[in-house]
Amino acid sequence: MEILEKLKGLSDNLIILESIREELNGEVINKRTEWEVRYGLFESIQIIIDIACKVTSYYNLAHPKSYGECISALVNSKYIDSNIAQKTIKMIGLRNLLIHEYATIDTVKLIDFLEYLDDFREFARQIQKSVS
Repeated sequence: MEILEKLKGLSDNLIILESIREELNGEVINKRTEWEVRYGLFESIQIIIDIACKVTSYYNLAHPKSYGECISALVNSKYIDSNIAQKTIKMIGLRNLLIHEYATIDTVKLIDFLEYLDDFREFARQIQKSVS
């Protein structure tokens, strides 16, 4: 199932982002690392969006018109809890900033998002549990 492949891709990305976070260890970020973090977070968030929309569609949970509605459908159908849903909605907001305002994102705040990798893992865990 494609959802399981997406979950594997997310897991692989999180390993790399965790490695970057450990390497930074409070150090000043260079442009290359900033790009790696931006792209890694963007791709990981996009995978979460893809999973949410695919699960919603595959299990015919709703007919969403937005990414947020995909997340709401997962909550309403008990695939994820409301706590991780709220965090996922914030991730989607970050993704939108990464796409539309990539030049104006504060690098320090961007790096701070590496502290929320467990939220990605929790989303994946809840989805894995629900679709297995």
